[in-house]
Amino acid sequence: MVMYVKNYRKKRENVKTIILAVDREHPDESAIRQAGEILKNGGLVAFPTETVYGLGGDGLNAKSSEKIYAAKGRPSDNPLIIHIADMESLDRIVSHVPEKARKMAEKFWPGPLTMIFKKSDAVPYETTGGLDSVAVRMPSHPVALSLIRLGGGYIAAPSANTSGRPSPTKAAHVEEDLTGRVDMILDGGDVGIGLESTIVDFTEEIPVILRPGYISQEMVEAVIGPVRMDRGLLITDEKVKPKAPGMKYRHYAPKAGLTIVEGSTEQVIKTINERSRILQAQGKQVGVIGTDETVGAYEAQVIKSIGTRQDEETIARHLFGLLREFDEEQVDYIFSESFDTPRMGQAIMNRLLKAAGHHLIHV
Repeated sequence: MVMYVKNYRKKRENVKTIILAVDREHPDESAIRQAGEILKNGGLVAFPTETVYGLGGDGLNAKSSEKIYAAKGRPSDNPLIIHIADMESLDRIVSHVPEKARKMAEKFWPGPLTMIFKKSDAVPYETTGGLDSVAVRMPSHPVALSLIRLGGGYIAAPSANTSGRPSPTKAAHVEEDLTGRVDMILDGGDVGIGLESTIVDFTEEIPVILRPGYISQEMVEAVIGPVRMDRGLLITDEKVKPKAPGMKYRHYAPKAGLTIVEGSTEQVIKTINERSRILQAQGKQVGVIGTDETVGAYEAQVIKSIGTRQDEETIARHLFGLLREFDEEQVDYIFSESFDTPRMGQAIMNRLLKAAGHHLIHV
């Protein structure tokens, strides 16, 4: 176990952040137990999951949830996800589990799936963003599961970044955003998936996908039959109260302006190069997100490959980290190719569109 401490008074007075390195497959129980005690005492712990790093607090403690919102700078009507470690825990926090949801749990839990149910009285409204429903997930990451068991059984955890920033896929991202705002960061290395969990709402007669992820619509329908895609995935309505994280507010955004260019490969490259030349002539620093197949064709100052189109999981895993790298390069504008890949394209484009504020050009 490796431990060091940082204290940033400018972020939160007198809060020291302990950073512990833990092995993914064989996590040090003493480290996890220490983190669990912090959670049970109302503190905050950032921890790895198979999707992204989470910022955890006691999901049944209203004050802990309030601390999460404060640490992230997150709007308090944006609901949190409660993480559990076994099916027996579900009954305490929900009033009813539909049969289709049980089938989904049998197939995909533990894993990158969040399901929304009618909540029980045990869950405070501070955790659910004022809603009568609760989002629940059972992660598959060994560190996360161990922390849930040793931390009281119910961890409310959004992504461990400041609100609006790209989600963290490694502990260094969490450290950058939240040092001095949380009590502990468990460093379990890079995550495996890199995009947040798929969210399916089971409070309606026909289940609704509120956020696409690693588990695609086709995978869901193979288990329970037809589901709907929520219209909020395509448009943002400030008057609508979000039922799931990320539905209402701009998310995942780099500091630079981001534009997605969609069309044939030849036209996308041509358009990005033309616009890059104009901006560079104005003295602007331009970045481009391409793939292994196309990066050699671009003419901007900072050109990065997100991976190969032959491996869409690699594209998903690199997305958030790449957006943060452009921040480090201090670029003024970013252009990105679109990624309509067969299985995860919907999830990848959902995150990219959010990061770009839905700024998309068709060529």
